[in-house]
Amino acid sequence: MEKFEKLQGIAAPMPLVNIDTDMIIPKVHLKSIKRTGFGKNLFDEMRFNRDGTEIADFVLNKPQYRDADILVAGDNFGCGSSREHAPWAIADFGIKCVVSTSFADIFFNNCFKNGILPIVLPQEQVDLLMADAEKGANARMTVDLVAQEITTSDGEVITFEVDAFKKHCLLEGLDDIGLTMEKVSSIDTFESKAAQERPWV
Repeated sequence: MEKFEKLQGIAAPMPLVNIDTDMIIPKVHLKSIKRTGFGKNLFDEMRFNRDGTEIADFVLNKPQYRDADILVAGDNFGCGSSREHAPWAIADFGIKCVVSTSFADIFFNNCFKNGILPIVLPQEQVDLLMADAEKGANARMTVDLVAQEITTSDGEVITFEVDAFKKHCLLEGLDDIGLTMEKVSSIDTFESKAAQERPWV
């Protein structure tokens, strides 16, 4: 998993509440258990007409937000089913940070396992970031995980909280497999000892 330390990029405003995982990646596109390839179907039913043409006024179809790295969203982002494809699709599209007043628990935890930083802030601070994001591509925000700060395009700094263990995992690029591999030396030692003590196993 790619490390997350500091991100400077375009933030897309999506002031909808209750954006569920089926809106993020509709179930008709859940045809793979690989983490890649879902970005083209991110927010599919909001981004595209039935004939495959783009819906021009959807935020990520607007020229200034096509390369968005950050999503500023409404309350209860990622609710609905527990599909991990939702953070896969967001990451595959290129979004590395989502800011909201609240997230569904499973989605929130899945973000950290897929290199995405979900940030919970009070409504007034989300409103400030939403207004900054609405300025377009020239209004770049900076998200500094080490310092736990978001800096707006106007230089205003907002601090955020993040669980220390989850922060460590993002900074080091560790998903569940990566965490296990950190202990590979101890695992090898155990296996070697077990093989000597119980050769019949």
